[in-house]
Amino acid sequence: MLGALELSTNAGPWTVSDQYRKVNGVVRFTRGDAVNGLSITGMGYHGSWNSTEASPSRAIASGLIDRFGTIDDTDGGRTGRYSLSADWQRGRASTVTKVSAYVMRYDLALISNFTFYLDDPVHGDQIEQVDNRYVTGTRVSQRRLGKWLGRDVQHTYGVQIRNDTIPRVALYHTDRRERLETRGDASVLVTSVGGYGQTELEWSPHMRLTGGIRIDGSRYRVEALEAANSGVASASLISPKGGATFGPWKATEFYVNGGFGFHSNNALGTTITRDLDGNPVDRVTPLVRAKGAEVGVRSVAVPHLQSTVSLWTLRLGSELVYNGDIGATEPGPASERHGLEIANYYSPIRWLVFDVDVSLSTAHFSAGSSKGAVVPEAVSTVLSAGVSVDGFHRTFGSIRWRYFGPRSLVEDDSQRSAATSLTNLQVGYQAARRLRLTMDIFNVFDTKASDIDYFFTSRLPGEPLAGIDDRHFHPAVPRTLRLAATVGL
Repeated sequence: MLGALELSTNAGPWTVSDQYRKVNGVVRFTRGDAVNGLSITGMGYHGSWNSTEASPSRAIASGLIDRFGTIDDTDGGRTGRYSLSADWQRGRASTVTKVSAYVMRYDLALISNFTFYLDDPVHGDQIEQVDNRYVTGTRVSQRRLGKWLGRDVQHTYGVQIRNDTIPRVALYHTDRRERLETRGDASVLVTSVGGYGQTELEWSPHMRLTGGIRIDGSRYRVEALEAANSGVASASLISPKGGATFGPWKATEFYVNGGFGFHSNNALGTTITRDLDGNPVDRVTPLVRAKGAEVGVRSVAVPHLQSTVSLWTLRLGSELVYNGDIGATEPGPASERHGLEIANYYSPIRWLVFDVDVSLSTAHFSAGSSKGAVVPEAVSTVLSAGVSVDGFHRTFGSIRWRYFGPRSLVEDDSQRSAATSLTNLQVGYQAARRLRLTMDIFNVFDTKASDIDYFFTSRLPGEPLAGIDDRHFHPAVPRTLRLAATVGL
C-alpha cells in the first residue's frame, strides 16, 4: 500500500497574488511483481487560483500597470480531477497481457479576459469557460514473441475504448466573476474506439524492421443551447506506420520511420452551423489526417558520448480550428513542418554529465489563401544545455540554460517576438540518509523575458472603440530563490 498527500500554496511574483491552493493525493494498492501483478490506484486533485493574463505592451509603457501587473484583477479559476484505475498484467513464456480500466471525474471553471473592453465597453470582455465531465475507458494489449522464417519476431496488438460524458460545456460573459450572459451551453457525448497491431522483426544482425497499423473511430453527440448547433457526427481513420533500423556498425546505427496519424478537433465544432452572432459557419473535420516521417543516426562511437541526429517532416490536414474563447469555429488550412534535431549526452566520469540539445524547424501553411505564410507562434529554434552533478561526495546539482528563438506572431511575419533565454541553478547536499537540502535559483540572471507573446486587438478604458493592435505578453518569473529540506520518514 502506497499513500501520498501534497498541500501547497503559492503567491507568485504578480501584483495580484496567485493565491494558488493545491490539494493532491494518491493511494495505490499493488500485488505481484512487474511481470505478474495487479495495481489499483485512486488519485485526487483540487486547485484554485487567480490569474495574471497576458498584458498589452502599451499598458506597461504608459505606466498603467507594471510588468507583473494585470488589467482585470478578477481573472482566475478552479479545477478538480478524481480518478480510480486498475492495471493487471500476466506474463507467460512468450506472451505478456495487460488490461487497464479507469473512471475519472473532471471539473473546470476558467475565468479570463483577453481583449479587456473591446466587445463590451461597459462590463468588459471577461468570460468563464466551464467543463464538467465523466470519463471511462479501458485498454487491453498483448505482446507475443515468436519466430518467422527462422527469425525473431515480436507482435503487439490491442484495443482502446474511451467514453467522455460531458453534462455541461459552457461559455459565459462575466463581469468580476459574476455571470451576465450565457453565450454557449451544451452537453456532449464522445465515444472513441481504437485498435492497433505492430510487428517487429529482426531480419538480420544489422537490420530490424517494424510495421504497424492503427484504426480509430469517434462518435460525437452534441445537444447545444442553440438547436441549430446540435447533432451527431462521426469519423474514422486507418493509420499505417513503418520503420527500419540499420546497424550497429562501429557503435552507430541508422533509422528511418514514417506513418500516418491524426489530431482531433473540439466536439462542438463538429456539429456547429451558426456562430454567436447567428452567422453561418462551416463544421470542422472531427479527425484531421497527419503524415510524418524522420530519418536519423544514433551513435556511441565516441567514448562516454551518446549522440542522435534526425531530420523530420510533418504534414497536417489543417491546424487546430476551434476557438473555445469565442465559441466559434475557425477552420485553418493545411500546414507543413520540417526540422532538424540534435541531441548529445556526455558523461566523462560517473557523477558528471554534460548535455546539449538543438531543435531547428520551419512551419508554413500549405493550402488556401494562406499558402506559403508562416504558422503563427511556431517556435523555430530551441536550444537546451546543462551540466549535472550527482553523487559527488554527497552533493548534487545542475545548471541549465534554455533558449527559445524569435517566432512569428502573425502570418505575414510582420510581427515577431523577442527571444527567451533563461538559466536555472540547483545545488544540493545529502546531509543524512533521510535528510536532503536543496537550493534552487530560477532565472539566475534575472532576464526580462516572456513566457508567451501574442499580437491581437484589445481595448483599454478611454481608447477608441475599435481597439488597438498590440503585442500582449506574460512575463517569465524574475530571479527567484527556493530553499527546501526533504525528510524521509
